[in-house]
Amino acid sequence: MTFQPGSDLSSEEVQERVDETIEQNHIVLFMKGNRLMPQCGYSMKALELIGQYEDEFETVDVLPALDQYRAALEGHSGWETIPQTYVDGEFVGGSDILEELDERGELEETLA
Repeated sequence: MTFQPGSDLSSEEVQERVDETIEQNHIVLFMKGNRLMPQCGYSMKALELIGQYEDEFETVDVLPALDQYRAALEGHSGWETIPQTYVDGEFVGGSDILEELDERGELEETLA
């Protein structure tokens, strides 16, 4: 899913995209940037952690409408920080939570 920088997405459009993306994908990472060019260290760390165990997962660049994405995601997770990872529609966490799960040997199972 790719959104063009500078797009004028309304809060309603972003909410609909977030809802659909979470519902339609086994694993989705809402991040700053994309797989080829993560735009923050936390997003890069989340990509690396998920990528250790899964080749196929959806990513969404939140930067084109950051405030709208923060609000939409907060409704699902209670968090406004980015990145956010969802597995089978359930919020897992950001890069810190993914890292903790990996250190405990639980990330691969969580993503499965």
